[in-house]
Formats: sequence, C-alpha cells, structure tokens
Amino acid sequence: MKKPNNTKRTKFIFITGGVLSSLGKGLAAASIGALMESRGLTVTFQKLDPYINVDPGTMNPFQHGEVYVTDDGAETDLDMGHYERYTNAVMAQKNNYTSGRIYYSVITKERKGEYLGGTVQVIPHITDEIKAAVLQLDGSVDIAIIEIGGTIGDIEGLPFVEAIRQLRSDLGREYSLFIHLTLVPYIKTAGEVKTKPTQHSVKELRADGIQPDILVCRTEVPLSDDLKSKIALFCNVPKDAVITAVDVDNIYKVPLHLHAEGLDSKILELLNVWTGQPNITPWEKLVKNLQNPKHEVKIAITGKYVDLTESYKSLHEALVHGGIANHAKVSLKYISAEDLESRDPSELLGDCDGILVPGGFGKRGAEGKIRAITYAREEKIPFFGICLGMQLAVVEYSRYVANIPEAHSSELNLTTPEPVIYLCKEWYDYRNEKIQVRDESSEMGGTLRLGAYPCVLKEGTFAMKAYSQDEISERHRHRYEFNNDYRQQLEDAGLLISGTSPDNNLVEIVEIADHPWFLGCQFHPEFKSKPMNPHPLFRDFIKAALNNKK
Repeated sequence: MKKPNNTKRTKFIFITGGVLSSLGKGLAAASIGALMESRGLTVTFQKLDPYINVDPGTMNPFQHGEVYVTDDGAETDLDMGHYERYTNAVMAQKNNYTSGRIYYSVITKERKGEYLGGTVQVIPHITDEIKAAVLQLDGSVDIAIIEIGGTIGDIEGLPFVEAIRQLRSDLGREYSLFIHLTLVPYIKTAGEVKTKPTQHSVKELRADGIQPDILVCRTEVPLSDDLKSKIALFCNVPKDAVITAVDVDNIYKVPLHLHAEGLDSKILELLNVWTGQPNITPWEKLVKNLQNPKHEVKIAITGKYVDLTESYKSLHEALVHGGIANHAKVSLKYISAEDLESRDPSELLGDCDGILVPGGFGKRGAEGKIRAITYAREEKIPFFGICLGMQLAVVEYSRYVANIPEAHSSELNLTTPEPVIYLCKEWYDYRNEKIQVRDESSEMGGTLRLGAYPCVLKEGTFAMKAYSQDEISERHRHRYEFNNDYRQQLEDAGLLISGTSPDNNLVEIVEIADHPWFLGCQFHPEFKSKPMNPHPLFRDFIKAALNNKK
C-alpha cells in the first residue's frame, strides 16, 4: 500500500448496523480502533444516537443501560466505555451526539435568527449540523470511527444516514469508509446459515444511497468460503470484504478474531493508509490470562437494576480487570437489593467473598443495600461502595456505630431529622474554576456534580495503598454529598475519611480501618478501568476478596 500524500487529514470509518439491534456495533468499533492503534495509528470515536433525548442522563437504565461519564462531564452512551477501554482515546462532549442534541442546536439557531428567516428543514439544516459534529474531529487523529446508533430502516436514524452519505461525496473515497454490521443467523432445526437477512439489510442501506465497503457478519458459526462468496455476490462487495464476526465467550477476543479475518488489512487498503505490521501481542497475552486464571473469587453486586446487567457494564468490566490484575476469575452474583429487605443477608451473601454496592438514584432497595453493608461490616467481608453505595455506607455507620439512629440521606427521605447525606447547595467546580450553586428547583441534570474532580488522599489508608500517590482525579455523577455537620461525630466514632477535595470541603472516600478492606468512594472508578490497566481500587478489592476466601 502506498503512503498517502497528505497525512494531516483524518480518515473516517462509518459503522452502521442492520437486521436488529444489539449486534455489537460498539464492540466492533472499539475493536477496529484497537487494531488501528496496534499499527501505530491514532484514533478517536463518535457515537451518533437517533433518540430525541438530548443525552442519556435522565433515561432509566432499564431503557438504555449504563450512562457513561467523561472527564469533561458529558453523560454519554455506554459504547463510550468500550471505546476508552479498548484504546487510548479519551471521550468527551464532542464524541456523543443524539438527535435531540442536534435538533436542539438547530432550533436554537433558528430562534436567534441565524437562518435569516429561511425555512428550516431536515436537509440541509439538520444534516449540515450532523456533518459539522462529525467534521470537528478532522485533523485531530489519523482515524475517526463514527458509529451510527439504531438499525438501518429506523425512521429516526434517516438524517444521520443521509449525513454520512453526503460526507462520502465531501471527503472522497480515500477519506471515508462504510462498514455495515449485520446478522447471518444459524437456523438450528435446518442446520443452515441464512444470508437473506443480510441481503435485505444491505438492500435497505443501498436504498438510502450507501453502498457498504465492508460487511461484518455477526454469526454463531464461522462462514464458509461459499457463504462469503454468496454474500459478496448479492451485496456487491468483494469476497475479502465479507468478515466473519463469530460469537465469542469473551469480548476481549473480538480484536483478535477480526484481525484473523483480515479486517484491519482491508480497512487500510481501502483507505490507502500505509503502516507496519500490527502488534497484537498485548491482546494475545490478555486473552491468555483470562483463559488461564490461577484463582477464582465470587463478588456480590447488590443493586436495583440487576435484571439488566447492561446497567452496570463498566462496573462489570472493571471487576473483570481487577481479576486480571490478580490472575483470578471473577464470578459475579447480582442480588436484588429489594430481596435483601425481606430475607436474611447471610442467605444471599454468605457464599460471596466480597460485597459491592454500586451507584444509583432513588430510594427503592435502599434499606436492602444498607443491610448488605451491615453484613459486610460485621462479618469482616471486603466491601466496596460506589457513589450511592458510599453514601449508604455513611448512613449505615451513622445509625449502627455512631449512635445517630435516624440518620439518612435527604435524597431518600426529604424529612429526615439527621441528613448525614444532603444536597450541597454550593461547591467549588475545579474544572471550570468557579463556584457552582444548585438547589431542589434546579434542572435534573443541573444539580449533578459531573465529570473529573481532584481528590487528596490520606497517608496509611486503603486508598493511598491502592493509588500510591497523594492526589488523584476521578469521574463523578451524583447530586448529594457527605454532610460536614456530622463529620467530626463520625470520625470520633471511627469512620476514616481518607479522601477529600483539595479544599477539604467535599468528602470523597470513607473507610473503616479495623476491617480487612472496607472502602466507599463518592466517584465512579469503573469509568477509568481498562483490561490492560486495571483500576487500583478494583485491583485491591479483588485482592482483599481473594484473601477472604473461605
């Protein structure tokens, strides 16, 4: 392949999906990014979501899964987590757009008279806004991977499809590439693989003006040469551009499988990019470690969204990463917090080596989570509380150790006489260097403390041992804070405050010193964990759980 004459421009890969949702476009995009990085290229990503919400921040996790938070405070789609875990790319506000955000921008401009009284239409105004969102990435990296959410044929996704169709003309063929992810189902009763859904999906895409350059075919069984030839013929792509994406038992195998199919070589050929041979050794070592653990540990996750584990996607992966750091397989036991309200905790938690209470909003299941925390504290089981989990650990300790029996969070009980967790109405925003003010009447998103904030650690604590540094930065997503009016009373009762904001006003981490490992943090450390760089808190939590094994 020839080295391109102009290496300053970014080359764009557009990924669409057909037949049905949940095929794995996000994982495919992340894996492509990993393969591009393995060849020495720099990458970034963007997710274009068709729904009308301005962002997923106010959406129920049962509807949308996890809300992923970036350093700059963007509430984004969970695929941002895949992108950051698989690559060195750092996501931000500019990396996730929804129809709602695009339309909101266009309507705002119309209200300001920026269209000079013209009729505002989907084409060109909405599509131009989408194109501008995509093109802001131009020049920032070698390869930008743009994932279109939803499924081809969905009415709400049409403006995005039209925008990327136009971008092919604007950018040229060597600077744009269309990859279509589709389903090739295996019909067990007939013992056959069927290509018709893929044919129809590509037909739908071509009707929208896009001819895919590469087809990534999700399937249960590897595609034979004959099937690839058939798909190539009916979908008008070369045979070597038909890529098998066979189901795997571990998501970190995906880059290796796609590389074995020649996907990265085909992408570089079509984009006319020259690179050396890929270095996939780190991925091979990672998969080998996952397949050959020396230990096993069982962790209980006590939450309210346990029926949809996608709600805890980053958390799940961070626990797996903690296992990797300890050469251990991590088995997860999701336990409904509401079940713990009526059942003996030992019955549900007794076979677990560690207990984790994750973040969340609302009072449902709160008392069950508190019972889980009591069980972990009294039975000396390693405990990790994240966000609401940390706040409820403070409530639990206040009630049963610090002699504040009516302690609660004002989020969960507005009339509590002892609000050890409360809505802090004024705090210093280190990222924007200004005082933020909020109250109960603020917009739902506006009352949140979002994004990366600094935290100063105390010597000799679990936190300091994990991080091995004085100051850290972690991502937040919460409204309520530790109430400093109760700080001295709780410290006198033995609660260790091991991490605070630099001005010592916001409590970020609490611990119990005379415990094998008991830590609650106000932030979400799972958002910064990667398979090849496990987060230190998850690493040490899993280590403590291994040491606790019966």
